[in-house]
Parts: sequence; C-alpha cells; structure tokens
Amino acid sequence: MVLTFDDLALQFQDYTDVKGKIRREVQSGRLAQIKRGLYETNAHTDGKYLAGAIYGPSYLSFDYVLSMCSLIPEAVFRTYTSATFRKRKAKQFDNAFGLFTYRDVPAAVYPLGVELQEENGYSYQIATPEKALCDKLYTISPVGSVKALRALLFDDLRIDENAFWQLNLSDIKRLAPLYKSTNHKYLAKLIDGGK
Repeated sequence: MVLTFDDLALQFQDYTDVKGKIRREVQSGRLAQIKRGLYETNAHTDGKYLAGAIYGPSYLSFDYVLSMCSLIPEAVFRTYTSATFRKRKAKQFDNAFGLFTYRDVPAAVYPLGVELQEENGYSYQIATPEKALCDKLYTISPVGSVKALRALLFDDLRIDENAFWQLNLSDIKRLAPLYKSTNHKYLAKLIDGGK
C-alpha cells in the first residue's frame, strides 16, 4: 500500500520523533521509500502499481506497453515509461522498484486510449497498445515519407509487422491527427495504404 508522509505521521502520532520512526521502518525493511515523502509497505510490489503515484497525472505507455503487448522484441524489466502532459520536461526516478521515466504527450490526446486497471488492491492507468504506439511516435524525430515511417516502425523500432496489422487501426487513425505531428500523418497514410 502506498503511504504518504502525512499518512505515516498520523499512524505514528504517538512517537515523539516521527521522522526517526519512519527512518527506522525503512531501515528495517517494513517500509520502502518510493521517493521523498512517499512510501510502500511491500518492498516486492510491481512498479507498474506505483508509477502513477510517483509523478502524475500519468499513465503507463511508450516502451513499457509496447513490450508488454509483444509489439517490440525488447523485454522491459523494472523500467516503467509513462505519459504526462504540460510538464514541459522529461522526468526520471530511480528507486528500489525500478526506473520510472515520464514524458509529455499533447494535452488533447492525454485522456484518450487509456484504461484503468485494478489488480491486487492497486489501481493504475495504462495506454492501449494503439495509444502507446502513437505516444512513442510522438517522441521520435519526424520522418519524411510513408516509406521512412515503415522503416522506422519495422526496422528501427522492430515492431512486429504482423502484430501491427492486428491492432485496432481505426483507433490509431482516430488518434493520429490529434498529435499534429508528421510521424502520425504518415502513420495514417501507411494504414490507408494497407500491407
């Protein structure tokens, strides 16, 4: 369970040195510090449950989702990539639970293609594979043609081509123009052209 410093201060209100008590709880392993002022009661908690609490509002996306859905061959181990909006710069947190990276996407697309998941008493937000792909393309330098986009997707990013064509392409075509980016314009053209 994620607890803030205020939660713990209330829990340990009978102690004269609350900060000392929290420090001892962390040293003993009964609490794990996620970041300053934020703690987890289970040191073995999956980082996906913590990503939104560390920095937000945010949802899991980019390489984390692409790997989880087997769209890219790389296994993402203890690395959690999340989307934010209007933060204006990328943020990174490294702790005992993993490496957490946050990048902006346009505010217009932020709430679209995101699902709320509940597991093991935790809830977290995660992008659909279609949204994660669109988010990823937003972070990459623009290409100059459909052919270049095809090479970017299937050669550089090593996205499984068969898995790509199995995605909900109408969702991608609905999202793509909202990013207002060259990569997304060519992505829509690639889909229109078919395999």
